[in-house]
Formats: sequence, structure tokens, C-alpha cells
Amino acid sequence: MFFMLSAEADFFMPKTKEQKKEIVQDLKEKIKKQKSIVFVDFSGLKAKTINEIRKKMRENDSEFKVAKKTLMEIALGNKEIKDLQGEIGIGFGFKDEVMPFKILGDFSQKEENLELLAGLIGEEFVDKEKAVAISKLPGREELLARMVGSVSAPISGLVNAMQGNIQNLVYVLTAIKGR
Repeated sequence: MFFMLSAEADFFMPKTKEQKKEIVQDLKEKIKKQKSIVFVDFSGLKAKTINEIRKKMRENDSEFKVAKKTLMEIALGNKEIKDLQGEIGIGFGFKDEVMPFKILGDFSQKEENLELLAGLIGEEFVDKEKAVAISKLPGREELLARMVGSVSAPISGLVNAMQGNIQNLVYVLTAIKGR
């Protein structure tokens, strides 16, 4: 007899109708709150890696869920995922649209058994190529930091130039006083 000892063991076990309803309801709630969704194929991925993904996602206001494709289709309504192949996992981004793409993209670089398949940003469907491209973008916080740096650089230069002129005036006045 084969026993599966992993965090995903219950994923593969048959579900009752009530359990399926709860899963669909949970997915629907997450879909309502999301800013983006990433679909990945995690076939052959170890439970330890899935737990690492979940931890990293939680740390970044995101979540990674695993459910049967038919339950995902029901929860997504008109956003069908029938064409996606493999065991499908969903990454939800609740705060930053790019972050779930970035996290799952980084893991897919390290793990050959994890592959970005597609995604949604708001209501817009993102194909595989766009999902991979989005995963390589800097995160929201990094973009904001770059923008602040770009805006503050000219102001800092102006302040330094003005400060330099004042220092030169003080040096000249000190030299005149010393005569």
C-alpha cells in the first residue's frame, strides 16, 4: 500500500461535494480580491518546494493555491483554463500585480518542474510569453524607489549647487576679513 506523506496529499484525495463547494467558494473570494493571477504547471514539484513558494508568496501579500482544474474553471466563471496543461497552481497577487509573476518566475528559473503558463492582470488575459516577460519586471516597491530617486536627483543637485555657492561666498568673505 502506498501512502503519500506531503503537504499536498489531500489535494490528490477524492473530495466530497461539500469540500468541493468550499474550495470553489474560497477560490471565488480570492478571485474577487486579486489584482493579478498567475497559472503555473507544477507537475512533479516536491511538496517542500510548494511550501517554500507559499511562504514566499505570503511574505509578499500574495497566495499560492492548488485545486483541480474543473473547480478552478467553476470559480473563474467565464475565464476558462481548459487549454492549460498539467497540474495547475494559481498564484494570486493582492497588493502588487507583478509580485506573483515575479516570485513564480524566480522559482521557475530554479525548478525545472515549475512552468509559467498564463495569467490575468485585472480582467486582461496574459499569455505565456507576456507572463514570462512580466516575471522579469522589477516589483512595485523597486519601481517606486527608482521613481523617487529619479525625481529627487535633480533637486539634490540644485541643493548641492546652491550650498556650494554659499560656501564659496563665506570663503571669500573670510578672506576679505583676514586682510
